[in-house]
Amino acid sequence: MALMPKRTKYRKVQRGRIKGRASRGNTVAFGDFGLMALDGGWITSRQIEAGRVAANRATEGQAKIWIRIFPHKPVSSKPAETRMGKGKGEVDYWAAVVKPGTIMYELGGVTEDKAKLAFKRLAHKMPIKVKMISRLPTT
Repeated sequence: MALMPKRTKYRKVQRGRIKGRASRGNTVAFGDFGLMALDGGWITSRQIEAGRVAANRATEGQAKIWIRIFPHKPVSSKPAETRMGKGKGEVDYWAAVVKPGTIMYELGGVTEDKAKLAFKRLAHKMPIKVKMISRLPTT
């Protein structure tokens, strides 16, 4: 099941660039542990889904998993061996724009060791560097 928006205002968008650190979505809000992006980049909907499946398998379905990113950006490409011109290519895939510091996934209801294993498996599916963080103790 590929993640993509139900509808968008425009079919195609320009590439843009990723500047600065995440000012929102940069704290663990739902679960006990989170996976934080250390680099900026585009995460495709397939990579997001592969990460979800890997985390679910590693925790044997015991953990509650929150996906904190969503692919809003349509990425277009032209077919191979096509001449220049003739407009922008068709939408190839959908991507989530991730800034450094963004919490991408959260886990709850499992021990730290199990969460560490799940995030290690999940990290192999990501095209950027990530690290596991835990919720700060509330005093």
